[in-house]
Amino acid sequence: MANPSFPTPPQDKPLEGWRLRWYTVIFEADTRAGRLFDQALIAVILLSIVVVMADSVQAVHRTHGPSLAAAEWLFTLLFTAEYVARLLCVRRPLRYAASFFGIIDLVAVLPTYLALFFPELHALIDVRVLRLLRVFRVFKLAAYVAEYQFLGRALAASSRKILVFLSAVVMVVLVLGTLMYVVEGQTNGFTSIPTSVYWAISTVTTVGFGDIAPKTDLGRLIASFMMLMGWGILAVPTGIVTAEMAAQRREQLSHAPTTRTCQECLSEGHAANASFCFKCGAHLPPYQQQGADLPPS
Repeated sequence: MANPSFPTPPQDKPLEGWRLRWYTVIFEADTRAGRLFDQALIAVILLSIVVVMADSVQAVHRTHGPSLAAAEWLFTLLFTAEYVARLLCVRRPLRYAASFFGIIDLVAVLPTYLALFFPELHALIDVRVLRLLRVFRVFKLAAYVAEYQFLGRALAASSRKILVFLSAVVMVVLVLGTLMYVVEGQTNGFTSIPTSVYWAISTVTTVGFGDIAPKTDLGRLIASFMMLMGWGILAVPTGIVTAEMAAQRREQLSHAPTTRTCQECLSEGHAANASFCFKCGAHLPPYQQQGADLPPS
């Protein structure tokens, strides 16, 4: 743990004035203003996704095209103002711009502006392709909902176990697919080992497209075993992630993290009484929470 008495370098001095006030509202959600800001952004993001989806329906586009275009520009201007505000209130704007959520924020607004310079000309680019990129706004939700980040940490912590499990599944379908190729043969649709492995994958995952089916009794016995095994296979990753989520929850309750964000590395989850970032060691600004006054402007 960092020593609270350690002198703070000049470059680590916390933000002050309006920048600290904006930073607390935009990047943290323990104050009433910060929570309202996040809730408003979630509503705007969802509405913008609805507009993009509705605009892709030709009947709706023909009837409400101008209104949808105006709404799209309104959302783009709002997201642009949010992006600029984030760059202004952080100490290192380039670090935020190069971060995951910084790139998502940029991708959320960039296609609308690019459409001005690249109209619907077949020789250049179809603007409908640029419109599809606006769906990336849905990823902005993860920045404002703590449960997304909680699930992401659980998936990252259990990724090695899931990878080992998936490798075992791959070996099973390779063996059983090859076995079905030998048992059924080309006359029953299992024309090659890759085709048989494809059938094994669709059977183990209980999808069963029906384009290939075993005809012999031994082949049907093997297929029945694979179908029953598929139910167990589907349950294993769920158990792994659930166990990791329970461990993350216990750790979260024991450390009582908040939405405090480091101004240097933008990492979240610092304890309420923390003075320094647990990741980069930078000095943290005063903690603001629900019911507390925001920093003076």
